[in-house]
Amino acid sequence: MNELILGDCLEVLKNIDSESVDLVYLDPPFFSNRNYEVIWGDSGEMRSFQDRWSGGIDHYISWLKERVMEMHRVLKPTGSIFLHCDWHANAYIRVYILDKIFGEQNFRNQIIWKRTTTHNDSGQGAKHFGRVTDIIFFYAKELKKATFNPQYERYTSDYVASTYNKVDAEGRRFKASDLSAAKPGGDTSYEWHGKKPPTGRYWAYSQANMLEFEAEGRIYYSKTGQPYLKHYLDAMPGTSIDELWSNCVFRSKKERIGYPTQKPEALLERIIQSATNEGNIVLDPFMGGGTTVAVADRLDRAWLGIDQSVAAVKVTEFRLQRQRGLFSKPFVTRLHKYDYDTLRYQDAFEFESWIIQQYGGLPNIKQRGDLGLDGRLPDNTPIQVKRSDNVGRNVIDNLVSALRRYDKNRFEQAQTHGVLIAFSFGKGAVQEVARLKNEEGIVLKLVTVEEIVPIAKKPTLQINVVDLGADSKGQREIEFQTTVTSSVGVQFFAWCWAYQAGSSFKADVLFDKTGVQRHEFAPGEHNIAIKVVDNDGLESLEVLRLKVNGVVVTG
Repeated sequence: MNELILGDCLEVLKNIDSESVDLVYLDPPFFSNRNYEVIWGDSGEMRSFQDRWSGGIDHYISWLKERVMEMHRVLKPTGSIFLHCDWHANAYIRVYILDKIFGEQNFRNQIIWKRTTTHNDSGQGAKHFGRVTDIIFFYAKELKKATFNPQYERYTSDYVASTYNKVDAEGRRFKASDLSAAKPGGDTSYEWHGKKPPTGRYWAYSQANMLEFEAEGRIYYSKTGQPYLKHYLDAMPGTSIDELWSNCVFRSKKERIGYPTQKPEALLERIIQSATNEGNIVLDPFMGGGTTVAVADRLDRAWLGIDQSVAAVKVTEFRLQRQRGLFSKPFVTRLHKYDYDTLRYQDAFEFESWIIQQYGGLPNIKQRGDLGLDGRLPDNTPIQVKRSDNVGRNVIDNLVSALRRYDKNRFEQAQTHGVLIAFSFGKGAVQEVARLKNEEGIVLKLVTVEEIVPIAKKPTLQINVVDLGADSKGQREIEFQTTVTSSVGVQFFAWCWAYQAGSSFKADVLFDKTGVQRHEFAPGEHNIAIKVVDNDGLESLEVLRLKVNGVVVTG
């Protein structure tokens, strides 16, 4: 897992194994016929918008239902789904989708999430109360098997002050609870330190338990000598969370990425922690701004994010890079097209493994002792990969020799002796493959990388720097203006104001449609990195060095 995938989740889900996912959270586009639903503005999002709106509520429910059916299939028996929606279609979604697919018996909660504190609808002429909540339906795949971890929130300061209002000799806050009970239950009518239970009541615990409490220092005596049980504040988990969620909000402005329907990380933290454990797999089939996968990644869950929008996939990729740490697990971004330069010059072993899997083969785990053969097809046909252009005849000669030695019996009986994958093949290689087939009966298949995955050229980027002057403190304002060359058009820009060479790109400005930014710099040297993403999802990075010391110097 740990993949970002560009595509319609319906088609992507069909290629995911059944019962392989622990949690599905989906925040699908709402049924609200509003132009503001088109957020990214790219072709993938527009296509999804049109798909939903071609036939009213019945069509919308049908569109969503076939996708939820696939989500149900990929969920493990211990898994759960959280479906986020609003008032426009929530009743239809519960009755016609979730109850039908998951079964009414597996319904767990209708969570009410208060997304905002105020909404003055009536002040704008609306004849209804302000709409400030969304619905999140929570269903299990199989109720008796489902993973569930109760969640708690901290006690309020007022509650702590009024309830945990006692402090012991060690400075620990506690509350004192009654040790008596209304009904008897065994050894509960004894005298304790000269005290009996109040009239008509019994001790709530046996003498053995009371002795244990006393040995642990957990009994508090009032001025009258009446015993009470201590409950220490630092040992309590907090208030058990119910289905009204009013405090899952953005913690700071820095958390916002400019995506209008972005959900707070606190909301996804609660969902992921309640329904999964570390190492479990979280799926978000309508990824949007990427909050689900960003939180899952931070909480040590595996994850899979899908979206039809190039912008959604790339913004999420940059968001993940921004929170990368030393022990962060790697992830893969799968686009419709791949950049030639990135593939051609990436780590050789990583490329070999990846392209063999894309071709439908199995890569070798070991890098030594394989005679230069890098993998095999399901029928055991050997595969060799050359991360090169214009592969020549000498490679063919070496490959045939390796195939003979690798498996002599198979070589003598095979119909296809081997597959060679490269970026391109020279005339000598093509001629030798033809000669081997015609004269010696040795069949080699030459496959270009572009036959396996579509390849495109990434955009090129130029930056113009304009000095807008300095303030009294020496802070200098700089305007950056971009010029892009791309055959498919620009999707968006991202900016990093303190780029460190060799480290991941950690965007300060995550989603910029203009290509023009202004920023203030203190005196000194600065490395600024700019990324441009085209409509295929391919990107280019330009690093600009500035020296601010009265005069701006570019390099």
